[in-house]
Amino acid sequence: MAKISEGVYFIQGRDDMIPDSHTYIIGEPSSNDLSIIDVGLTGKGNYKIQSIQKEGIDLSSIKRIIMTHTHLDHIGCIAEIKNHIPWAELWVHSSEGKLLEQGDDRAVYGMDMFKSMCLMQYGLKPDSFKMTVDRKLEGGEVLEIGNMVWEIIHIPGHSMGGIALYSPALEILIPGDVIYADHAIGRFDLFGADAEELKSSLNRLAQLKIEVLLPGHNNIMKDVPSDYVKQVARMWEPYLR
Repeated sequence: MAKISEGVYFIQGRDDMIPDSHTYIIGEPSSNDLSIIDVGLTGKGNYKIQSIQKEGIDLSSIKRIIMTHTHLDHIGCIAEIKNHIPWAELWVHSSEGKLLEQGDDRAVYGMDMFKSMCLMQYGLKPDSFKMTVDRKLEGGEVLEIGNMVWEIIHIPGHSMGGIALYSPALEILIPGDVIYADHAIGRFDLFGADAEELKSSLNRLAQLKIEVLLPGHNNIMKDVPSDYVKQVARMWEPYLR
């Protein structure tokens, strides 16, 4: 686990046959009020928990799991993680949180063919992602957690309930899979995705002052150019129609 700044830690995803999302821990360690941002792919739970413990973080200080979105590569090991921290609340955008509570896993797998493959590959049950969501986010919330302030921004397009976490003080953005550090963006052909909404979300993020970009996969980026998100939005605009 790598320290990005005071109160922000990075656990790199370990890709399998399917990519494993990065996991981030936010909150000052002394606050006893930490949050996990995205847990990762099925089977990666022990790796993520061990990474946290190796940093010397007491699991009892983790109070919640916040999902940028609920695709399998981000939420797949939620049950494994919850086995270690059963008290941790689950916070998800309302549009995907409602689906989880109803046992509707379309926003987890994205397409039927992928679901069939994953059920067989990982031995998942049809109800593996029916669960209680403790807080349904909408976007626009200002979270005062872990002695830090994080803004929640609803950024649909890659998924219907995609959110970004933004720290104005640190100028850090955690955007899930909406934008990456290599001029790429998230795919927009899965259940709940929408190209026009993705374009709008990119333009919304382009208004932020971003020093550090912590995406869901691949490289992270420090010293982000001031017009980076705008560049990416313009590059992809012809396809987002």
